[in-house]
Amino acid sequence: MAKQSEQILEEQLIVQLQKLGYGYTVLNSEAALLNNLKSQLEKHNNITFSASEFDKVLNLLNKGSVFEKSKTLRQKQHIIKDNGDNLYFEFLNTEHWCQNQYQVTNQIAQEGKYKNRYDVSILINGLPLVQIELKRRGLELKEAFNQINRYQRHSFGSNSALYQYVQIFIISNGVNTKYYANNRNQSFKQTFYWTDVDNKRLTNILNGFTDAFLEPCHISKMICKYIVLNEAYKIPMVLRPYQFYAVEALIERVKNSTKNGYIWHTTGSGKTLTSFKASQILMNLPQVHKVVFVVDRKDLDYQTTKEFNSFSDGCIDGTDNTSNLVKQFVGAYRDKKGEAKNSKLIVTTIQKLNTAISKMKYESRMSDLKDKRIVFIFDECHRSQFGETHNRIKDFFTNNQMFGFTGTPIFADNANKNELGKRTTKDLFEDCLHKYVITDAIKDENVLKFSVEYVGRYKQKETATEIDIEVEDIDTKELMEDVGRLEKIADYIIAHHGRKTHNRDYSAMFCVDSVKSLIKYYDIFKRKKAEGLHTLNVATIFSYAANEDDADANGFIPEEVSVVEEPKALYGLQAHSREKLDEYIEDYNQLFGVKYSTNTSEDFYNYYNDISKKLKDRERQPENTGNRIDILLVVNMFLTGFDAKKVNTLFVDKNLKYHGLIQAFSRTNRILNEQKSQGNIVVFRNLKSKTDQAITLFSNKEAIEVIIMKPYEDYTEKFDQAFAKLLEITPTTDSVNELLTEDDELEFIKAFRDLMRVKNVLASFSDFNWADLQMSEQLFEDFKSKYLDLYDKTNGNHQKEKVSILEDVDFELELIHRDEINVAYIIQLLIKLKSDKNKDAGKAEQEIFNLLSTEATLRSKRELIQKFILENLPDISDADDITPAFEKFWSKEQQHEFEKIVEEENLSAEKTEKLIEDYLFAEREPMRDEVLDLIAGEKPTIMQRKKLGDRILKRIVDFVETFIEGMGMG
Repeated sequence: MAKQSEQILEEQLIVQLQKLGYGYTVLNSEAALLNNLKSQLEKHNNITFSASEFDKVLNLLNKGSVFEKSKTLRQKQHIIKDNGDNLYFEFLNTEHWCQNQYQVTNQIAQEGKYKNRYDVSILINGLPLVQIELKRRGLELKEAFNQINRYQRHSFGSNSALYQYVQIFIISNGVNTKYYANNRNQSFKQTFYWTDVDNKRLTNILNGFTDAFLEPCHISKMICKYIVLNEAYKIPMVLRPYQFYAVEALIERVKNSTKNGYIWHTTGSGKTLTSFKASQILMNLPQVHKVVFVVDRKDLDYQTTKEFNSFSDGCIDGTDNTSNLVKQFVGAYRDKKGEAKNSKLIVTTIQKLNTAISKMKYESRMSDLKDKRIVFIFDECHRSQFGETHNRIKDFFTNNQMFGFTGTPIFADNANKNELGKRTTKDLFEDCLHKYVITDAIKDENVLKFSVEYVGRYKQKETATEIDIEVEDIDTKELMEDVGRLEKIADYIIAHHGRKTHNRDYSAMFCVDSVKSLIKYYDIFKRKKAEGLHTLNVATIFSYAANEDDADANGFIPEEVSVVEEPKALYGLQAHSREKLDEYIEDYNQLFGVKYSTNTSEDFYNYYNDISKKLKDRERQPENTGNRIDILLVVNMFLTGFDAKKVNTLFVDKNLKYHGLIQAFSRTNRILNEQKSQGNIVVFRNLKSKTDQAITLFSNKEAIEVIIMKPYEDYTEKFDQAFAKLLEITPTTDSVNELLTEDDELEFIKAFRDLMRVKNVLASFSDFNWADLQMSEQLFEDFKSKYLDLYDKTNGNHQKEKVSILEDVDFELELIHRDEINVAYIIQLLIKLKSDKNKDAGKAEQEIFNLLSTEATLRSKRELIQKFILENLPDISDADDITPAFEKFWSKEQQHEFEKIVEEENLSAEKTEKLIEDYLFAEREPMRDEVLDLIAGEKPTIMQRKKLGDRILKRIVDFVETFIEGMGMG
């Protein structure tokens, strides 16, 4: 049977949408789109706009970036009418989301850099808020994703830029369908399947997905209630289906009962976003007096407060001490500016909450709250809720309702017996309201698998000194603490850290069993760095733990003593440990040019916060490589509640089991891009059986194969199979030159990309060796050059009128990325070249030239960098002068090129500079009319406009790409 064509799929989808209540409208032009918008807004608001009044409306719509337009969409609007009266209206009814106007249209043409036609657009009140891109069956879903990215570059920002108001994109090839928010920087990995409440996927767009997801009230609800605007990164985020169902279940519970409940969503699945959205909706319910989000320990308090505030700027004032917490409860709290704050949402720690309801000095102020309806939401609810505090909260707040979030619930098997006996999550919180376990998350590609390598299994023999040994029951304290063993483990980490972290592009954590061991390890790393054996940036943080040796290995990661209330609590550290921590913090100060200490609890947590920030900021583009932490050495801190996508490796020399093990492992498996294919776990203890037990407890016995990556040999076999397929298409590298059609080139691109994907996984194994493969490393590099040539050909030909079929193929260049290859990286190579007197300068320069040729991100800058190396570098004698000399050179070349464009195209310099600034800020390429407006002299004729406008636009885009983007110098 012939494959279903894209046109037939589009027609069937439109028919289905009409049955759901969408009105079909034909909009053949930009003018038709605007006329329809006017009539739909008039109908929705029950008003009439004159032509000049509607121009004012369009002026409101045209302002700002994609993120700011998402805000505009949700705000009440105001213009002055022609007669001077005030006119108030809205673009979207967010409170009663079903009461909007729904239309569907297709094949709207927009002309920006190129002319594009969009498949199916869902209009709400005349604005295109949902865009659906279709591919025929059999084509990769990623091609539709890349097509939308192309539209964002080429035409969504053109003319009135209404397509920058899209809130949700949907991509489908009929049988597979995914959705995602309008965030241009996200990767294909951050697109989601929709499911039913039991996590069963609804992937067929005509059979399941459309009826469930695109039903008018539901899609409006997703846009109005379940998109979160992240203030920190200036991006909209949309909830995944399991997050949606969890929040809906919590709302239903609060509206219709006083019973408690808990949400079991696996670690790494985005509980903070879920809990924020739940808290935000619950606090707006009239029957709820306060929502209190409770976390455990100050470090989590800081992170959660920061993340909540990133979703809604200033929505939470973190409670610095118990007195401020009480003020927030009673509505007498003022922020640092002295402004009164009476937020219905409070974030606090369990320790401060306990103090607020236990100490006599707060009793009179808190007493009025006893009968108020207060909803408590506990983050990682198993960690702090198994002592007397839980009962104390229930006894004090008699009208309480408690909800817990956990990725690793407590069952009878992993319950820790205390004075109250063994208590499970169900004992404390009653029903599980929604479940999304680690196997669900891996299946949906919402978290990564783990690649677990066991190094250091010990043979039971007197002469055993090597690290490759076996037997499970010999983890004696004497052997574990042996300095020779610690040295070998440190050497192993130094040798393999680059392999695990893609040449330090990611960070690693190293968890050890005690502060005593941590001190030994840190000193070993420090000495080896001084000896020139490595250049890794190693940082550490620890505080007093009730059981430093963690001998019971009961699965709980022990609590540090709280240092929230009193600075003196920090003195619980042994004098030696305290002195060492101060020494290590001073190393950190020297490394990063900062000033932290343990003098007060505030100083200590500023240090904690800075470590957290540096690990998280690795996600920023361009990354500040001078702030890089390569290895964070810890005992317990940062092993729960901390997320950073650029952490991909955990080294383990610590006994873990059950939820403690899953929590620690899960620091590494956040989704990022194609390069980050798994979380790497390297274990120096006999934890194989404990790992299997933990996975079985939190999913099932069959889950081990889903969660743990296959052995090294499986991937060498996969690589050889992919290599054989590549040779069928192109037997030699020269064969790539002889490919006749774009279809042939596409087959080669896909075959080599498959090969790269497997090689990316293989390269993370400690055992990886090219000798194990049928393809040599040199042949791989030769094919890679041909692959990059095709990338250049596809992305470099801006003169073509017809869109290439290769235009939307994802070349996955991150799989070629060997380091943070940007201009800053090249400068570091040049500094190293100047500093190393023994290095062959000619050979080193040639290596840099080769890098400039093979790195796609540097190709636009290649000629200029080579010019600097050949003409300026020989005159520089001191390596410290290279960076300022390059910056001076770059600034001069940038100014020269700017003036050249302005002169040759006869442009206004002032207007051109302003347009470039707006282009960088607004996240969209300038429109042709804006470009043509730069011309200082005689304006072009209608016949000349397109060609001239496209030429000037290309020069401006190339200028930005060459001189501004991908520098990494900040």
